[in-house]
Amino acid sequence: MVDIHHHLLPGLDDGATDLETSLAMAKIAVEDGITHVVATPHASGSWTFNPDTNAARLAELREALARESVALTVATGCDFHLSYDNIRDAVAHPRKYTVNASRYLLVELPDVGLSPQLGEIFFELRVGGMVPILTHPERNPTLQHNPKRLEGWLREGMLIQVTAGSVLGQMGKPAELMAHKLLADRWVHFLATDAHNLDRRAPRMAEARDLVAKRYGADYANFLCTENPLAVFEDRPLPEQPDPLRIFDDYEDVELPWWKRLFRRY
Repeated sequence: MVDIHHHLLPGLDDGATDLETSLAMAKIAVEDGITHVVATPHASGSWTFNPDTNAARLAELREALARESVALTVATGCDFHLSYDNIRDAVAHPRKYTVNASRYLLVELPDVGLSPQLGEIFFELRVGGMVPILTHPERNPTLQHNPKRLEGWLREGMLIQVTAGSVLGQMGKPAELMAHKLLADRWVHFLATDAHNLDRRAPRMAEARDLVAKRYGADYANFLCTENPLAVFEDRPLPEQPDPLRIFDDYEDVELPWWKRLFRRY
């Protein structure tokens, strides 16, 4: 499995506090079947994002993993918050914040006060050469009350990452219910741990993958946990995805692609 959202680098944010914790988290991840991790420190008003510091912490962690014979491949990215300064800097430096210097950018929304201009912001990021991946929308209180806001973003190319803990009910009942609704409608492209520590937010994904496989199919679980995140890690286009449900239900036929208009007639 490949985990694209993981606060593994030590001492940068509210994730791993020190190298010892990072190593322990890495060992848990490997025992759970995770082979690749994207270390994603926050880029927000609360946490300074410094690529040079991140690279130094990554090198230190890689040395420790090799010394301890922990078979985990680690790259960097970030948990990107949509502040004005962040957006301007990302557009000016499109690979500064992305996963493993790829085209893919993890985007985290504020819990409340979602701007009506978010669609325009996502469009600007895409024009700048980035593919936004929306992190854990199932945990966002505003989206929990109005999940239809996701529809337009999905139609325009947004990708969605759900937290493994939400699938298992560890993030509260509203997050669990929304996670399973998104999964049932095939709106999800990635599962990830969003690991922060060794206990309540530990880096485990296998149990959630197995539940997705049981309820929604083994092929879909493999897309979410291996094929799609590995494509992101390696900066490749995603493989052909299962058709999402109800994305175009409210669209007029004329706005649909010709092949969807054709099938809607039958």
